[in-house]
Amino acid sequence: MQKKLLKSSLEKNLDVKIKTNMPAKKTTQRKPPAPSKKKSLGYYAKVNKKGGTGEKAGGGMTAKGVAKYRKDNPGSKLKTAVTTPPSKLKKGSKAAKRRKSFCARSKSWTSERGLAARRKWNC
Repeated sequence: MQKKLLKSSLEKNLDVKIKTNMPAKKTTQRKPPAPSKKKSLGYYAKVNKKGGTGEKAGGGMTAKGVAKYRKDNPGSKLKTAVTTPPSKLKKGSKAAKRRKSFCARSKSWTSERGLAARRKWNC
């Protein structure tokens, strides 16, 4: 009988200790969206002279838009489109390789905006 009383009193004491020693819940703050989402949400559309969305946006970011993005995101390696015609690019140059890589990646793009970008890159 004494063992049962002792055990039940210990359990009560332990329960109280566990409840009082519980750490307080931390309030989590929402993280801002990833930098890559900024472009798709149109934060840099105002920099483009034409403005607008889709084909009206000009198929990519202007040099001014890229400069603003790189300022907002230090360490970014974002570059403007290679708009030089393929015939004037040296075969195997960095620009030619970037253009070729972009054209290969964007083959399946069918939206108005994607097609405008492909036109700008001379794909």
